Amino acid sequence: MTLDARDPPIPLIESLDELRVSVDRLEREHAAKGVTLSGRVIHVSHYLPIVAALNTGDQSGVPTPPKTPDREPADALEGPTGLSPIANTPDAALALNDVSPRWTLTHRRGHSAMHSGIRSLSATHEQVIIGWIGAIHLHPPTPINSELLLDQKVANYKGPDDALDAKPVSYASVWLDDATAHDHYEGYCKATLWPLFHYLLWQDVTTELPAEDKDWNAYVRANEAYAKRVAEVYKPGDLVWIHDYHCLLVPRFLRQLIPDAYIGLFVHTPFPSSEVFRCLPRRKEILDGMLGANLVCFQTYSYARHFSSSCVRVCGYESAPSGIDIQGVITTVMHCPVGIDAGRVEKDSHRPGIAPKMETLRNLYQGKKIIVGRDKLDVVKGILQKMRAFEKFLRDYPQWRGKVVMIQVTSPALSDSPKLERQLSEIVAHINGEYGSLDFVPVHHYHQVIKKDEFYALLSVADLALITPLRDGMNTTCMEYVICQEKTKKSPLILSEFMGISPNMTHALQGVASQINYALTMDESEKASRQTALYDIARTHTSHTWAAVLLKMLLSLIENHNTARKTPELDRVLLKSKYLSAKRRLIMLDYDGTLTPIVKTPSMAVPPLPTLEALEKLSKDPRNIVYIISGRDGVFLDQHLGHISQIGFSAEHGCFVKERGTSTWVNLSEALDMSWMSEVKEIFEYYTERTTGSFIEMKKSSITWHFRASDPEWGLFQCKQCLDLLENNVAPKRPIEVLVGKMNLEVRPVAINKGEIAKRLLYTYPDAEFVFCAGDDKTDEDMFRALGTVAVELFLSSSQVFSTSVGLSSKKTLASWHVTSPAEIVDALLGLCNDSPSRSNL
Repeated sequence: MTLDARDPPIPLIESLDELRVSVDRLEREHAAKGVTLSGRVIHVSHYLPIVAALNTGDQSGVPTPPKTPDREPADALEGPTGLSPIANTPDAALALNDVSPRWTLTHRRGHSAMHSGIRSLSATHEQVIIGWIGAIHLHPPTPINSELLLDQKVANYKGPDDALDAKPVSYASVWLDDATAHDHYEGYCKATLWPLFHYLLWQDVTTELPAEDKDWNAYVRANEAYAKRVAEVYKPGDLVWIHDYHCLLVPRFLRQLIPDAYIGLFVHTPFPSSEVFRCLPRRKEILDGMLGANLVCFQTYSYARHFSSSCVRVCGYESAPSGIDIQGVITTVMHCPVGIDAGRVEKDSHRPGIAPKMETLRNLYQGKKIIVGRDKLDVVKGILQKMRAFEKFLRDYPQWRGKVVMIQVTSPALSDSPKLERQLSEIVAHINGEYGSLDFVPVHHYHQVIKKDEFYALLSVADLALITPLRDGMNTTCMEYVICQEKTKKSPLILSEFMGISPNMTHALQGVASQINYALTMDESEKASRQTALYDIARTHTSHTWAAVLLKMLLSLIENHNTARKTPELDRVLLKSKYLSAKRRLIMLDYDGTLTPIVKTPSMAVPPLPTLEALEKLSKDPRNIVYIISGRDGVFLDQHLGHISQIGFSAEHGCFVKERGTSTWVNLSEALDMSWMSEVKEIFEYYTERTTGSFIEMKKSSITWHFRASDPEWGLFQCKQCLDLLENNVAPKRPIEVLVGKMNLEVRPVAINKGEIAKRLLYTYPDAEFVFCAGDDKTDEDMFRALGTVAVELFLSSSQVFSTSVGLSSKKTLASWHVTSPAEIVDALLGLCNDSPSRSNL
């Protein structure tokens, strides 16, 4: 098996000290420019690393994630907070009569790589960790102030490592009712997203649609709760990092609550190819939720590429060099692998209690090679396939029978899988029966959570580690194995190529049955060289450097985030006031994307009834001068809008003009050299033949190549190739300009554009006291630019000119105002001519 050549190994990064210097430098540069930074980092994850109980005993080390409450029948009794009732206990009964319940908070183990990375940032930054508190064990009736008291206790909680931090770490709990907590995690996360992200489609399609909808609603409610909790603790200048697939909608919800927040999203799981991801019914909602972040980061380049491809193919968004372009707003897409706390693992692997356990294991398996594997009992971990590969090894290499043992530890998954456990037991029994004897058992399977000392002892004495999931994000067991082997055998490692860590650990072996034999017979020098390379990776790409890189990435984007001018939303009250007070009004409107939504087939962009109503009413007022300035040809404009006689038209980006009240089109490009059209048409035909779904739109003075109906990525690639050919071989010799539009490429005369028409109208009607100009794409920026220059010459104040761009507020534009959709433009126009604005339905 080989790696995807497009998924290159991740280069060595800066050291932790160098990264911290870079982060400090960026923060000082931002401060010098007046950028507000609080020095805090807010982390949002599914759950807190805390176990809460009412003095029911020490639960330190409870596995992760917390068990969600079971779904109760509809008529089940619940306390006022919706928390799960449990059997009466002396401590709980005591708490009922206690105004101040005695909460016990202990550490919850698990997600050690992520949490160690987060805590490492406390050397330089204050930290706030937000997550679900987990199922609370209370007996109804719940004490009235229990939630408030627990929140206070959580906020002041100190974990086992927090006391070592230079900056404070605080915690904030998210409260979810039982139904939401269960359906969010057990339902949508584990039954829909987890299988899909690991390419297990059959588990997704077996879910009935009503259940999917029910679980989706819980997923939305939970994500809203996380976003609201962030908003409650947020301070201006905070950096927000949201973690993993449980919270994919949080960036969008948080962006709505805090528009100027600096938001990063890190996805710890794999991200599937667009062909798999598009099978998700709520695919667009998930992608839009993720794109609310300034930065979306993945474990590997492949996952980032799959995400970008899904955004282009599923949502129709445009790709940009650094990420995804959503109506002029760029969400950056990057990748950075998670590591382990290598220093902590190395220290723990030499604890005094480990050496005796290592000696016990050596004596127990004396004279035999030891292969180890540790996985969660989950179908994506490929345990059954691993066992079959080991069986094939024993069958193909009989000389190893009786000389090698496979020790497989499977930790119980949160959701038990009796079928998988039974299948694993059957195949283990089959191998032991086929290749074992009375004094030899080839496979030792332990279905249990083993202690850390036992785990490190097992990794240290192993002659080979076998880590072969079908799909995995960043399995850190392989790095722990490498650290443990540094002072012992320097034994080799076999990794699945479908793991997020594989592109980074290129000196691990890939393949199974034949590679087991190769690894067990490897000479000491090769073992040492492979171990050295792997050890350097494990010590360099740690959880601490991962967290520092995330911080540096987000800080690097802040300058673009702050320098992007936020175009204010169109002030409808001011617009109406200036409109009513003006004796002469000039209204200039683009068509596609402004008066009607963008559609795949240009001929289908017919004007909706509210648009026709607004144009007819405005044109009947003798004080109004209304012009449609479009890239469309005159035939289309006459067909759909020609019946409104008091509207003037400009077609093909200013090449043709039809004045109000006339039926004759004037060709402003008649004197221009148009011989270039045949040459450009020939080039467009070449690319049309090679781009399925594309077509050419011929106009009298311009020519456009459309690829909206083509494969998005192929169409964009062909567009770039065609653009390069036109700009380097045709444009320098011809009087033309080449424009890249929304999924199209247009060539037109260089001397004529929409800005020239806007200037002509402004000079024709110099007595206009109110100017409204609306457009949505790059060609309309010519109009906005012309307004800025000519308005000054005509002594028009900025309060009299309403240049309005259709798009997000952060879209780069010369316009003074913005709206988010064509419907809002039409609503504004209807509001000008009606006493009470009516809502359009485009």
